[in-house]
Amino acid sequence: MEMKTVRIGDLYTVSNGLSKGKAFFGSGFPFLTFSEVMNNFFVPEKLTSLVQTDEKERDKFSIKRGDVFLNRTSETAEELGISCVALQDHPNATFNGFCKRLRPIADEVVPEYIGYYLRSKVFRKHMLALTGSMITRASLRNEQLTSIEIQLPSKEIQVKIANILRQYDLMIANCKKQIALLEEAAQRLYREWFVDMRFPGHENVSFQNGYPIDWSEITLNDITSKFATGLNPRKNFVLGHGHNYYVTIKNLTSTYVVLDEKCDKIDDDAITKINKRSDLRAGDLLFSGIGTIGRVALIYEDPINWNISESLFTLRPNERVSSEFLYLLLLDSKIQGFAQANSQGSAQKGIRMAALKSFKLYLPSCEILKQFDSLVKPYIEQLKIVHKLYKFYSESRCLLLPRLISGEIKIDA
Repeated sequence: MEMKTVRIGDLYTVSNGLSKGKAFFGSGFPFLTFSEVMNNFFVPEKLTSLVQTDEKERDKFSIKRGDVFLNRTSETAEELGISCVALQDHPNATFNGFCKRLRPIADEVVPEYIGYYLRSKVFRKHMLALTGSMITRASLRNEQLTSIEIQLPSKEIQVKIANILRQYDLMIANCKKQIALLEEAAQRLYREWFVDMRFPGHENVSFQNGYPIDWSEITLNDITSKFATGLNPRKNFVLGHGHNYYVTIKNLTSTYVVLDEKCDKIDDDAITKINKRSDLRAGDLLFSGIGTIGRVALIYEDPINWNISESLFTLRPNERVSSEFLYLLLLDSKIQGFAQANSQGSAQKGIRMAALKSFKLYLPSCEILKQFDSLVKPYIEQLKIVHKLYKFYSESRCLLLPRLISGEIKIDA
């Protein structure tokens, strides 16, 4: 496949984003956030965040098809210059000040193609080379960015490569949609039975203080056989070496673990050290205890190539409850609110393990729990299947992307 070498500075102009105080956010016009840039190959079709801007700001910091957004600063070199590309014009929208916008000045790049290219290992190597000597917080300068040379095939080939990769994106998006629907169905069932108290036979049950009299008041600690955390790399191991994933809160998206290029890497010795503390296995639950508190994930299979940081708690149910019940309990608003209310810290809030263990709840009777498990387990089993598909499509795209872009896989013009 014939490639042309082009400097980024010959393809794009570079400018910084909008910086305003907190008082300006929450109302006004659409706004592309830092998080959206970091978590998406392409700008979402609908921007839900809002900011108050005037006409001059909306013109200066506008978002148009073909614009590329890169985060310009990061705690680590690995996360610097993560890209997100606009596939459509976003009237009246602006973008955040922690990003740089690359606006096309030449008609040589297909936006869908460059969205994949800039996330590929081929391009990330260029970015890491720029930041390799940085000791403190990594930052991206315009002259560094515009001097990078990239390889471009013809526009026809760009379209073909983008179309192939887009099929994987569609399958990944479909999996995410199915996951969200299955999770909502399971949570709705939990709320109906244990929040609204409309479990089978509730009409014939005597209540006291809002709960059936045969339900037991217990703590979270009473229904867990293990409560642990992962391990901090400080004095224990070094990040950035090996082929295993080091999972932190940022990799616990919604209600599942995402193993992708944004995960830090660790070697086999680090995995062994962490697992002596976390002892992760299938059926355990993860609960984020620091920073973004209350994210939850159910572990479907024994982890082989990943483990967790000390910011994540691992909970194992005992014989009194199932993993499915504990999973839905941790997602419920009562324990989520409890975790937020009992978090401490000034710079970064967190809940202590002892505090989380002390959360009080009413445990349903064994018969009710058995009936509930029989209904909810099929949802969780289906979730397990869809998660496997999601992982397969995501990994396949990651493997295919650099091979297509480098020309290792031939594509006819």
